[in-house]
Parts: sequence; structure tokens; C-alpha cells
Amino acid sequence: MKFSVVITTYNRLDLLQRAINSVFKQTMPCEVVVADDCSSDETETYVKSLGNSVVYHRNEVNKGHAATVNAGVEKASGDWIKFLDDDDYLAPNCLEEMARAIALHQDAVICSCIAAQVDSNEVELSQTPQFGPGLAFYIPQADIHYGMLLELVPFGTPVQVACCRKTFLQTGGWNSQLDANCDDIDSWIRIAEFGDAIFINQCLAYRTIWSGAYNQKFSLARRLAMNILMKEKIYSLIDKKHLSYVPTLQQTRNYVKLHWSLVALKDGKLKGFLTMVYPVIFSRVAWWLLLTATVSRRTNLRNAHLNKIVLIDTHIPLQMLTEAWGSSEA
Repeated sequence: MKFSVVITTYNRLDLLQRAINSVFKQTMPCEVVVADDCSSDETETYVKSLGNSVVYHRNEVNKGHAATVNAGVEKASGDWIKFLDDDDYLAPNCLEEMARAIALHQDAVICSCIAAQVDSNEVELSQTPQFGPGLAFYIPQADIHYGMLLELVPFGTPVQVACCRKTFLQTGGWNSQLDANCDDIDSWIRIAEFGDAIFINQCLAYRTIWSGAYNQKFSLARRLAMNILMKEKIYSLIDKKHLSYVPTLQQTRNYVKLHWSLVALKDGKLKGFLTMVYPVIFSRVAWWLLLTATVSRRTNLRNAHLNKIVLIDTHIPLQMLTEAWGSSEA
């Protein structure tokens, strides 16, 4: 199995250097692909100075994040693609642990791990939650979209995710119309149509939380609209065996509106809160879905049977891949 790490970049040379170095330090060999969205700083000079250790692609004009990801994957030659934005970086054993898990379940087309969220000084702020049983496990394809709808299957941001290159190309790649606003989630939704998912309960990636992140460019209203669109796409792909107990599409839309109205309130945006919250504040199902999602993020789902709100242990079989990691569980 060969991994290609595709690093997308635009005018952030200092951060790019950190990202590249984190890939050079991997404990297994891999291909490094830098996809440059026509940077105007010294990015091209620096990457070319690395010689044959890096495959370099530069857009002739600025095309945006999604198109740059697609260009990088086209240049890659690995069986699996590890995504990496220039402001994020990987733990040294990231690819090795992913490769071990994938080797145990070759029907998988997408793999995710825990990520630490760090500030601009690399001080850890938090970690994404542990999810499911053991150190690694998989979810069958038929159960993925149901889990995504209820936010019980958290693939996460690009720094957490790797996928099969062949499957990525089958889906047509990332959608430039979404560019940096759920373009990654949209891709995970479509990739998950083609096979199973693997989750690794180890922190193998680092995501930088700072004002220069791409997703900071979008208003809450625009992010709300895009999240509703993602839910609609997921809903259309839920396996029929789950349809008897999923919330309706309108109930799901109400939940998303409730969630983002509370985000607006937390951010002190009272006008946005008032615009979004009515009439969904009166929806009992929306509140129930919000509580379900909140509990699932904060609870180790190995103990999900202790909390009847969390449905994932009832409706999604989580198959452990513990043999490669010995008898201990994280």
C-alpha cells in the first residue's frame, strides 16, 4: 500500500514548511505532493529547492481550494490519499497507523482519526472525541450515511481523513462550487457510497485554530445554508433499513437551524440568533437531535449502552480491529 500526502497551499510558506516537515518525519515511506494555488510568495522557490523529494503542482491562476485538492490528487500516484492543508500537520506515526488499520479491512475506502486542535503556537486546545470501541474499528457502508445524518459518524476535517485514490476519482473529486465551505464533507458523503469506513482512536493529526483559516471567511447564514444542503445530500443516501427510525428531512433541517442559532448566540450575534431560531426553538425533535449529537461528541461510545439517547450502538454495527494493536483499548 502506498500513501500520497496531498498538501494544498496558498501564500502561507511558513506554515507550509511545517506541514511538509511533518510528512518528511513519517515512520513509513510516502509520496509528498504539494498543490500550490498560484502563490505569490516564495512558495514555488522553496518547494522546488526540495528537489525530487516532493511532487510539485502549481495552478497557472488562482482556482480555489477544491480545485487545488483535485489537481494534487491527479498528480499523486499512491493507492491512498492523505489530505493536509498547509496550516495543519501530522503526527509522525499517522500514516503507519492508518496503513495498519486499512490492511485489516480492505473493503474500506475512507479512514479517519482523532485530531488535536492547536493554536498558532502549537499549544493544544482540545481533541476531537474518541469514537467507538477499541483502538480501531470499521463501519459497514450501509450504515455510514445514517450515522452521518445524526452526527454519530464524525469523519472530521481533511487533516483527519485519508481515502482510496481510485474512489476519490470515481466521485469526481471536490466540488469547486462549495470551495472551502463543506467541500470536504461533500466529498466524504460521496466517497462513503463506495465502501466501508475506518476510525482510529489515536491522535494522529493537528489542526490549527486561527483567524486565517479558510472557513473563517463565511458568514453564519452561509454556513447554515451549506450545512442544510449537506444534510439533504446525506438523507438521500441513507440505506433503506434505517428509514423507519430516522427523523424526517424537515426535522433534520430544524435541528441544523437550532444548532447554528445557538452558535450565533454564543458568538454574540443576536440578530443572527433571532433570525435563525424561530420557529425551530419550539421543535422537540430538533432539541432531541441536538442533545443526541452533543452527548455523542462527549461520550466514549464504548459505553453507549449506558445512555439511551445515543443510538449508534443499536443501529450501527461497530466492528473492532483490535488484533493488530494487542489486547489494550484506548
